[in-house]
Formats: sequence, C-alpha cells, structure tokens
Amino acid sequence: MTRYFIFLSFRGTAYNGWQIQPGKHTVQGVLTKALSTVLSSQITVTGAGRTDTGVHASFFCAHFDTVRNDLDSDGQLLYNLNGILPDDIAVNRIMKVKPDANARFDAISRTYQYTVTRAKDPFCSDTAWLLYWQLDIGKMNEAAAILLKHNDFTSFCRLHGSNKTNICRVTHAQWDIEADKLIFTITADRFLRNMVRAVVGTLIPAGRGKLTLNDFEAILRGKNRGLAGQSAPAHGLSLTAIGYPEEIFI
Repeated sequence: MTRYFIFLSFRGTAYNGWQIQPGKHTVQGVLTKALSTVLSSQITVTGAGRTDTGVHASFFCAHFDTVRNDLDSDGQLLYNLNGILPDDIAVNRIMKVKPDANARFDAISRTYQYTVTRAKDPFCSDTAWLLYWQLDIGKMNEAAAILLKHNDFTSFCRLHGSNKTNICRVTHAQWDIEADKLIFTITADRFLRNMVRAVVGTLIPAGRGKLTLNDFEAILRGKNRGLAGQSAPAHGLSLTAIGYPEEIFI
C-alpha cells in the first residue's frame, strides 16, 4: 500500500463540518465516496482535523492508502476526481508521503483567517460576519498580541471537550484591513475546538471599547470559558494553511 496526502479546498456552507457523522452531510463523507469511486476500491480518508458546520477551508489536507503507486503523477485522475466532486469541493494536489505520515499528527502549524465585513455584500454573505459597529483595530491588535504571551487557552475552549490538554503555542495573531473587510489571521501549533471563534468573539468587544486590555489578559488567566465572549459565527472562519515537515514527503 502507498500513502498519499491529498490537498483540497472547500466551502463549508452546505456541510456539517469535515468529519463523517451518521446521517450528516460532511466533506469527509463526500470526498471518501469520490475517491472510492475513482479508484474502484474502498478508500478511508483521514483529515488534518475537524471543522465545525459552516466553516470553510482554502487549504486542507488528508491522507489515504491505496495499492496504486502512481497517483501523484496521474493528472487524469485529478481531473476525474474533480469532475465528480460538487462545485464546493476542489482537490488541488495529491502527493506521495512516507508510510507512517499522518495528515493530523504530523502537522506542525495551522493558520486560520476570520473575516468581518463592514458593508453588506451578497458575494460574501456566507464567508464573512457582517458588523456595522465602529471597531478600533489598534486595540484589537493590542489584545491579540496578548495571545502570544500565553499557552493555556482553556478560556477559549468549547466546554466539556475531549482535549487532553488546552496548551497551544500561538505564533501570530493580527487584524488587517482590506477595503471594507477586517481579516484576523492566527497561527499556532495546534488549536482547540471552537478556539478561533471564541477568540474573535472576545476581541470584537475590545474593539468596541467594552473590554480593556487588562480585561482580556484576565480572561486568559482565568482559564474559564464563561469569562470570554460569545463565539463568532462559523461562516466567517476559514482554515488557510497547514505546515508539515519536508521529510515526510517522497
């Protein structure tokens, strides 16, 4: 058997997240069916992680095994696979990796972007959170910088989750302005379930002047989800990058 990484992007609007769930329409389920059809064998696909209902990914990775050892050079297969996938899922590349490579556990970094729009736009209604509030991006960035000084993100973790640890190392967290949009980019070695949406939902009050920098620091130190703000809506969130060590690729 040969192991491959498959790189894809998807718009999550129509899906109950990545992970297969009984009776639910998921990205993993659709991709698994498409791969099994194209390769004429039952394929099992393991993703780099789970995404919540409605969350998007401009970059996502999964791994699978098959008896064929030429998929990385078979352009026709990629064409056929995209031909049967729905319009909201696209496979961009298939790469051969070492037999023990794992799309989830070998990831060394992940990057998410959260988009806020300040003008109603029908072309981004399902990919950005519409907010009319006046927001101080300088204060939001000062608060975001505090994230880099901490490693316990219990206050931004979904309650009653199955995480063995709430320790993460955030290496980048910044808001940028692009026309009518505010885009928050955050990179870490790992993320807790619902973490980015909870962070955004707490940074917004800081931008509105309803939360001071000391308040934001206290929320982190409190290690209590009840101290943080409400989670931002899922549809503004996208996974945009996953880093892997070069040595796992063949």
